[in-house]
Amino acid sequence: MSDTAAPFRPFEDTLPLDDALRVLQDATNGADDGEIFAERRQSEALTFDDGRLKTASHDMGEGFGLRAVRGEVAGYAHSTEMSIASLRRAAETARLAVGAGGGTLADAPRATNRKLYSGEAPDAGIPFPVKVETLSEIDAYARRLDRRVVQVTASLAAGLQEVSILRPDGTLTVDSRPMTRVNVSVIVEENGRREGGSAGGGGRVALDGLIEPADWQAKAQEALRIALVNLGAEPAPAGIMEIALGPGWPGILLHEAVGHGLEGDFNRKGTSAFAGLMGQQVAAKGVTVVDDGTIPDRRGSITVDDEGTPSNRTVLIEDGVLTGFMQDRQNARLMGVEPTGNGRRQSYAHPPMPRMTNTVMLGGDANPGDLVADIKDGIWAVGFGGGQVDITNGKFVFSCTEAYRVKNGKVGAPVKGATLIGDGPTSLMKIRGLGNDMALDPGMGNCGKQGQWVPVGVGQPTVLIDGLTVGGSAA
Repeated sequence: MSDTAAPFRPFEDTLPLDDALRVLQDATNGADDGEIFAERRQSEALTFDDGRLKTASHDMGEGFGLRAVRGEVAGYAHSTEMSIASLRRAAETARLAVGAGGGTLADAPRATNRKLYSGEAPDAGIPFPVKVETLSEIDAYARRLDRRVVQVTASLAAGLQEVSILRPDGTLTVDSRPMTRVNVSVIVEENGRREGGSAGGGGRVALDGLIEPADWQAKAQEALRIALVNLGAEPAPAGIMEIALGPGWPGILLHEAVGHGLEGDFNRKGTSAFAGLMGQQVAAKGVTVVDDGTIPDRRGSITVDDEGTPSNRTVLIEDGVLTGFMQDRQNARLMGVEPTGNGRRQSYAHPPMPRMTNTVMLGGDANPGDLVADIKDGIWAVGFGGGQVDITNGKFVFSCTEAYRVKNGKVGAPVKGATLIGDGPTSLMKIRGLGNDMALDPGMGNCGKQGQWVPVGVGQPTVLIDGLTVGGSAA
């Protein structure tokens, strides 16, 4: 990525402010809401595989999206051509949603001077050869760690998203969002058996810290540790068992099985398993879940959302009681509540919708070791891979990347092929212990919804749950 590009200021250049504002005002006359979302995005990604640089890509693009909202209907048009002529064509399309009008334009979001991250290009001053050499060093280091390592894949990514959001009242909000990540994967082989492990992370931080040897060496060591654990793993048992989920990244199960069900649009439409349950007990006593987009430098954090609303710390479940949903502006207005700063979009080519930021279950007061020791017959699940969720009932299936058999409080052999099967609402009610070790994930989450992907974060303490179904090999 270039670190010499001038700041993205489209309403001072390609879309002169006075002209753009007149077009937007015409498009939203009689509407409830609307905006122009202009974006410039640049990114670079490198992958070192099989002892050589395998891929290197650099991408840069810009465009705008114009939206007009009335009631439950939104008109949206976007273009890569940054010109007033293109803006007028987009306005004609968006205007169709307003019809005869009759709406009352919503007030602009409150302004904020808060900054949760640097707005600079995260790889500024780091030459391309240095990035390549770093990946080569990771490859060599991981291979030296253990003679059983037969394959190493190391990747590095850095990007900067700059947005400018113009509202019909003339309010202009800008945000510059860096993102970095380094990942290491290894494959080990012994006696004809191969297993893999991976580790990585990053956030809205500069790349220089992630290419320090101390940082990437720890990632390589963790990837190897997981691979070696799996090398000695036994087939997972099957049946209904007690489950202890580890801290940090296992919060991805919370994100999928519970988080999506607490997004405003699903609840307004009545399709969420939590619809109609506001103020009711939906989780065990002591369980508190928040969505917090205000944590500095985190992958899921945003100074403002993609409608210009400042990010927020929204309490979703407090002491087991459902207290809130994540809202964008449209759903908040239709539900008679305030926006929570969760209106997010993948890019200028996508309209915003309610999305998670950093979704976290707060910690309790139990010693994590005591929770695992309280398992009579079950699984201690430390790492997770992919999963699937049905949002209408919260039913999920998740695969474990690192898990251990536990009997009578004793941690036994690692198990391979374990899947956790259940549903979010029931699982929340079956929580019987929360550790004092709440942790955030290392910064590697992406969330998909209706074809749009955004970066997110998760977190939780060690959590003890009764009675989840474990899919594995029959005993």
